[in-house]
Amino acid sequence: MSVAKSAEAFRTISEAAKELDVPQHVLRHWEEVFGQVRPMRRAGGRRYYRPLDIDLLRGIRTLLYDQRFTTKGVQKIFKDEGVKYVSELGRRAAAGEATDVRPVLDDEEKPDVETPTKASTKDDDGGVLDLMPASVVPAPGALSPAMRKNLTGLLRRLEQVQDALDQATLALEAINPEDDER
Repeated sequence: MSVAKSAEAFRTISEAAKELDVPQHVLRHWEEVFGQVRPMRRAGGRRYYRPLDIDLLRGIRTLLYDQRFTTKGVQKIFKDEGVKYVSELGRRAAAGEATDVRPVLDDEEKPDVETPTKASTKDDDGGVLDLMPASVVPAPGALSPAMRKNLTGLLRRLEQVQDALDQATLALEAINPEDDER
């Protein structure tokens, strides 16, 4: 009969791996790939994960396994959003809250459409080129239900393509792990 540890207790690597449902070698790999993961070390090199470390690891797990980001994608999130953001994702995942970081267009939500503007730039001779005439950009609220349905369908397909690309990248990284070091 084992007694459950309190939420504030430190975890060994085997306890952390079991709690996060990943093998121990994956935690050691994440330590190498993501410099933000730094568990305490005792004599003999034994790792002890603090509650904050567990939140961070759970955030990484959510981004990699649930959101299907690549290792490089997670590194970019660390760079752009910071450690606290990824830890918060981990806390939200532990609480069973939504952790989707990719924007999703809700069918009920109106898209942000800017007021029509005329985009232009100068060509090599100094003349003005129209990049997008104002007639191409719809005015706010000008999307018909059919157009809205088509755009929503396209967005869903693009998200599926992104997921497929993320899965393919993960598969390639698993085959060629040395490519991450370049």
